[in-house]
Amino acid sequence: MTRIEHSIMLVIAVLAAELLAGGLPSLPVLVLSLITPIFISMAAFAINDYFDFRVDKINKKNRPLVTGELKALDAVYITLASLIIGITASLLINFSAFVIAVVFGALAILYSYKLKGIAVVGNVYIAFSMAIPFIFGNYVVSQNIGAGIIMVSVMIFMSGLAREIHGTIRDLKGDSVARNLRTLPRIIGIEASAALAFLIYLVAILISAYLFFFVSPFAYNLLYALMIGTTDLMLLYTGIGFMFRRDQKFYGLARNVSLAAMALALVAILLVPL
Repeated sequence: MTRIEHSIMLVIAVLAAELLAGGLPSLPVLVLSLITPIFISMAAFAINDYFDFRVDKINKKNRPLVTGELKALDAVYITLASLIIGITASLLINFSAFVIAVVFGALAILYSYKLKGIAVVGNVYIAFSMAIPFIFGNYVVSQNIGAGIIMVSVMIFMSGLAREIHGTIRDLKGDSVARNLRTLPRIIGIEASAALAFLIYLVAILISAYLFFFVSPFAYNLLYALMIGTTDLMLLYTGIGFMFRRDQKFYGLARNVSLAAMALALVAILLVPL
């Protein structure tokens, strides 16, 4: 229910941002800075399963609430407990970290309840939630934010937005039937949505190239070039595939490929400052 693999990716993003912003904080603060994204993410996924129960009965029949392994109230309890832990940890870091945690904890609930059904707005929120760990990590160690963090955040945001648009294509049937959600494919069509996602991926790829040529510490770093180049190829494969494929087998493969691509990009960003 809590999709711990996503929490791991957020931890990598926070660590990378801390290193880029000046170096890791003291051990107690470091631990608190990792607890916050882990538990806020767990809360976000748990509450999403609660509100998406009918959708998941159509699209994702292996979810714990659908299979009966957990009850609806269990999702609520997990959400509340995770939010309390995550927000409390952020409060012990500094005020900026606390504000970011509170805002995104609240938005996580609002997204599952309402924003998901608003075309593009829900996609933008999810993409922003992928980028915000870099902002959060920066403010753990510094109250100033550098160009490198901003560029990386925009790159991750664009990749996340394209990936989320692909998700609305993949989940179109369940989103339409179970919750009557007005997602982007229902408004502009599957083909136009796939083309838009591809263009957004291209923007992210161009930013990754700009980092390599112009922004320290990424500039002319061969490890970054190798890893981010592989990431870009994986995103191109996914983006092109969605424009021509309409089968669930490809959708499942593309989901895993894009997730792996983003994980590889995060690792690349983490390793560069070391």
